[in-house]
Amino acid sequence: MTDTLLIEARAITRRDGRSGKILLHPTDFSLRRGERVALVGPSGSGKSVFMRALALLDPLDGGTVRWRDKSISHKAIPAYRRHIAYLRQRPALLDGTVEDNLRYPYSLRAYRSARYDAGKARDLLAAAGRDADALLGRQAGDLSGGEAQVVALARTLQLDPQALLLDEPTASLDPDSALAIEALIARWLQADPAGRATLWISHDPAQASRVGTRQVAMSAGGRLDAEAAL
Repeated sequence: MTDTLLIEARAITRRDGRSGKILLHPTDFSLRRGERVALVGPSGSGKSVFMRALALLDPLDGGTVRWRDKSISHKAIPAYRRHIAYLRQRPALLDGTVEDNLRYPYSLRAYRSARYDAGKARDLLAAAGRDADALLGRQAGDLSGGEAQVVALARTLQLDPQALLLDEPTASLDPDSALAIEALIARWLQADPAGRATLWISHDPAQASRVGTRQVAMSAGGRLDAEAAL
């Protein structure tokens, strides 16, 4: 039903800008409210290319991405990114403290109508098993990989997106840090289980089963294969 549709890709295509090689063959995909989709496939098959295309972070060479069954104009892309959030494997944190990083999004035009909520930020960090008061004052450059990813995720979740596009966010983390990330995302989903959705790239079959209720697979050459329930 169209009232449950969040993101819809229609024949989206990506090519290498230099060689012209097809990185993503024409691909259809939909993500609906309440869905948790796991995206699997071999390294180099185009999973990240596909996810970045869904987030409109890279220009499409064909096809369209729609939000709630409506086309997205170039001017509307910042508004689209208020609703969907892309989290990559290696977090990009700014120089400064953890709290500086959490405050940063509110300096952007897209979020000028919102205000930083220190209590909410502390709750998110605590939900990932961190000492929020101690962490907020630390320099971002001094964080471990797991701590940096928790901060990057908290920075995203505080903005209340409706869909998360997760590009192997735990691939380089130790098991405890990976489970903390999973727990924080599960908590976010539980706050609105019928309204929020995730698309999660994972190379770990056990994790894919934990975080997804539907699975899609990318095969070599950037082809999205048939879907299956987990």
